Amino acid sequence: MKSTVLTLLVGVFLVCNSVPTEEEFAKERHNMVVQQIRQRGIGERSVLDAMEAVPRHRFVPPALWSQAYGDFPLPIGQGQTISQPYVVALMTEMLQLASTDKVLEIGTGSGYQAAVLCEIANQVFSIEIHRALADRAANLLEELGYKNFKVKSGDGYFGWAEHAPFDAIMITAAANQIPPPLIRQLKEGGRLVAPLEK
Repeated sequence: MKSTVLTLLVGVFLVCNSVPTEEEFAKERHNMVVQQIRQRGIGERSVLDAMEAVPRHRFVPPALWSQAYGDFPLPIGQGQTISQPYVVALMTEMLQLASTDKVLEIGTGSGYQAAVLCEIANQVFSIEIHRALADRAANLLEELGYKNFKVKSGDGYFGWAEHAPFDAIMITAAANQIPPPLIRQLKEGGRLVAPLEK
């Protein structure tokens, strides 16, 4: 009898702690787009499609997968976070990307924003100061089937001159000024988006 009860308890524990299926994650992603992004005014179809396509849970530690589609940032290691989904969508929409664009991202982090950019733009170049994060992001982007990106570890202040000029540049971390090298690497008429500290 004791053995039967123990078996039942283990069975209940396993069911309650099972990992959601990809179909369940897709539903969560759809709800995220509808409730957190579209309802806040993001209307660009390419951005909404990209946010719905990229599996955000893959860009956070497995222990946080159940929170991956929440309306908040999450830790990814090295003292860094993956941005709130709405912020990712807002900054992406502000870049006004075309499918032919070449984009520079400063601050790869988990690689999630880069994946969203890869869904829309022709080429994405991303720089991350923490080598461990850069390597992990590059491996994950490749594993997910993205071909139109390059990631390197380095100081984003200096940009990536060998691939300039860029149609658009995104700085993902707050800065108190725009680094002059990035301005020089932006095409005439290009767009740069960054959260500036006051």
